[in-house]
Amino acid sequence: MPSQSQKQCELKTFARLPKMVLPRRYDLTLKPDLQKLVFHGNEIVDVVVNEATNEVILNAYDLTINSAAFKSEDGKVQNAEKFDVNAETEMATIKFASPLNIGAGQLILDFDGNLNDKMKGFYRSKYTTPEGEERFAATSQFEPTDARRAFPCWDEPAVKAKFDITLIVPKDKVALSNTNIISEQPYSEDQNYRVVKYATTPLMSTYLAAFIVGEYDYIEDTTENGVKVRVYTPIGKMEQGRFALDVAVKALPFYEKYFNIPYPLPKLDLIAIADFSAGAMENWGLVTYRETCLLVDPANTATIRKQHIAITVAHELAHQWFGNLVTMEWWTNLWLNEGFATFMEYLCVNSLFPKWDIWMQMVTDITAPALELDGLHNSHPIEVPIGHPSEIDEIFDDISYCKGASVIRMIHDYIGNECFSKGMSYYLNKHSYKNTISEDLWDALEEVSKKPIGNVMNTWTKQKGYPVITVSSRQEENNRILTLTQEKFCANGKQSESDTKALWLVPVTISTKSDLQSDYKRVLLDTKSTEIVLNNVSVNDWVKLNPGRYGFYRVNYSKDMLMQLLPAIEDKSLPPLDRLSIQSDLFALVQAGKVSTVEILKLLEASADEDNYPVWNSISSCTRELDILLSNTDYHDAFQTFCRKLFSKIHSKLGWDPIENESHFDTLLRALVIGKLVSFKEPTVLKEALKRFEAHANGTYLIPADVRAAIYRAAASTCDEKLFETMLSMYRKAEMHEEKNRILQSLGDVNDLTLIQKVLDFTLSSEVRSQDAVLGIIYVALNKKGRDPAWRFFQDNFNEFQRRYENGFLMSRLVKYVTENFASEEKANEVESFFAKQPCPGAERTVQQSLECIRLKTEWLNRDSETIKAYLTR
Repeated sequence: MPSQSQKQCELKTFARLPKMVLPRRYDLTLKPDLQKLVFHGNEIVDVVVNEATNEVILNAYDLTINSAAFKSEDGKVQNAEKFDVNAETEMATIKFASPLNIGAGQLILDFDGNLNDKMKGFYRSKYTTPEGEERFAATSQFEPTDARRAFPCWDEPAVKAKFDITLIVPKDKVALSNTNIISEQPYSEDQNYRVVKYATTPLMSTYLAAFIVGEYDYIEDTTENGVKVRVYTPIGKMEQGRFALDVAVKALPFYEKYFNIPYPLPKLDLIAIADFSAGAMENWGLVTYRETCLLVDPANTATIRKQHIAITVAHELAHQWFGNLVTMEWWTNLWLNEGFATFMEYLCVNSLFPKWDIWMQMVTDITAPALELDGLHNSHPIEVPIGHPSEIDEIFDDISYCKGASVIRMIHDYIGNECFSKGMSYYLNKHSYKNTISEDLWDALEEVSKKPIGNVMNTWTKQKGYPVITVSSRQEENNRILTLTQEKFCANGKQSESDTKALWLVPVTISTKSDLQSDYKRVLLDTKSTEIVLNNVSVNDWVKLNPGRYGFYRVNYSKDMLMQLLPAIEDKSLPPLDRLSIQSDLFALVQAGKVSTVEILKLLEASADEDNYPVWNSISSCTRELDILLSNTDYHDAFQTFCRKLFSKIHSKLGWDPIENESHFDTLLRALVIGKLVSFKEPTVLKEALKRFEAHANGTYLIPADVRAAIYRAAASTCDEKLFETMLSMYRKAEMHEEKNRILQSLGDVNDLTLIQKVLDFTLSSEVRSQDAVLGIIYVALNKKGRDPAWRFFQDNFNEFQRRYENGFLMSRLVKYVTENFASEEKANEVESFFAKQPCPGAERTVQQSLECIRLKTEWLNRDSETIKAYLTR
């Protein structure tokens, strides 16, 4: 059945821009007015007229075109007789009295626009000076299709051109663009302004152009290959950019060596933007970030946040090659940008920070959410046919990013790092400054590896979902015979007719108790079922599929094989990622109704002696899902008691305070465990947390940044009106965006219904940035007592959310979290009814996914509730 957005697109009969006239170079001048919050622009676009035509069609949205003319190669100028901007198609049509001459020419346009408050196009960002004065910066965000909000253009990734950008800006403001400044001079019409010209950009897509005008400090360094790198920060916070600068200066040379291609610009700027919808954006030479994704304060930044900043910087710098140098031909191949950059960020950070064991964290942070989402019937393939731009934002999700990265990790393991590096270099060199589709990359990797990459990867990118491999074994003398059968994994355990026909080419690896990694058995499973012989494997040896969790599939072991693995989980002789994957796969089979929930509870109890952070992170995810599920029952308290016992042993070992020379994982694990015990209302933890919070609030003690979020949540969960006001005061005084967000998240844990409503109202106040309001509402919705109020608040303020976020991914994220955690058919019908009456373009798939999740929980409770209750209350 077509979605609402598909129906709308059919009505609009969407078509890409005609190719009769195409740009080669934009000479673009913009003059923003930071008082009136508008801008004036003009451009001379060098074009090629490929066919005789008397009209030029290009993209424009929310712009007023004042004049238009065409200058042919012989110098003849034609003024347009008509021009208009169609808001529905987001296209401008410029008509001339006679056909334009075939060949080179120039399109000359003069236009005006608004510095909007939607964090799209050329927009305004509010900031406060060190003296406390509120001012505005002008900044840009063009991906996927918002360059057209800043200047008329051919706003499609395949229509690449060069840019000569000029900014006319207040003389006391910093002005940045993609390339280095080549000249600055006073503006002849107003001495309070100056004219800043930038070097010509490489050939690039419109969504990568960028310009920023505001007040910033910066620090700089130079890479070993002579590229000047700067990190721009709010005034007075330049040292908070030091960590990101160090990462960037090391990451650029890493990519240059790995891809065997020099970074093609003389400079790279990274800048923290106060109002920013995404985490970061890879504009060529001028990468923009949320403040929380770039700035590090040693006293106030948690280790997990610092790690996230390193990953985010590495991600955007990977894009300078993979996305910017070589770009997807159309948004159907968005994953080529995002999936690869997500994989490469881990490859890079692992090289820069080997003690972080970042690959292990990729499995919990990237692969796990991708497996969860892709098990739904309302998932989508990695490669999604995209028509109208309103469909694009919906695929900036865990499939494009996380599943994309996970299948790339699988293919990287399949062909090896050396082949992968050579294949990437071959691909990037061959297609530099061009556009590609997935098959171009498979051809390159196939050329180098001599393996059937295209055939394998097409089964992973062109169909949704993934397989669960059921494995059983029998013994023949000293050989183990495995029977492997693949079928599509469905989160609700129910396959459609088309699901039964799904088939993947699966690179399967197999380990046993006695083998080393170099001895892993490797096969390509290309049929529904097969048998594999493992020579010299004792009847008493455990056998494990998918060691290291490289493959993007789940494993369903026969009961006897699983029983052989359990002792190796308990004594930790099985490697951490293998312990993690067994628990994760078993939990998914429980959700799907293939295994009783009691079995996962038993496995969790057997993990009480676990000491590895990624494994505990996976256990935490499992308990979080169960906690949400069982919060809809009358025995929720019994489950929380179960979890308090589960997490208490590792908490006793780690304590509250950092231990000298402790591992990176122990630092992360302490914060995780305390946070979980706060969630599960462990009395001793809450008491200690409140004691530390009170000392922090009165200035006699500084809570370490790593455990501060957990302690704030403890305070919020028990707070009265007075303590609530204390936390609001702390929010207002906080200078660092990370600290404000930490407090805002924590306020979601308040349990008094009056205070819950105050938190919700506060999120839409002028004190909370638009992108952060979503965060605040989500954390209320994750609170058992806040779930219904957050859903009502969303419905009551739906029009305001639509105005703020339009069809963007922030709206989809909000829809997901305020709806998906219910567990009754009544609530599913209520959600369905609301969105039937209030269509939410760009979030239709999210709505369907949420409805599926609600009904999954409902079926789960109907199926297992009595046995769960009996086990927990035994």
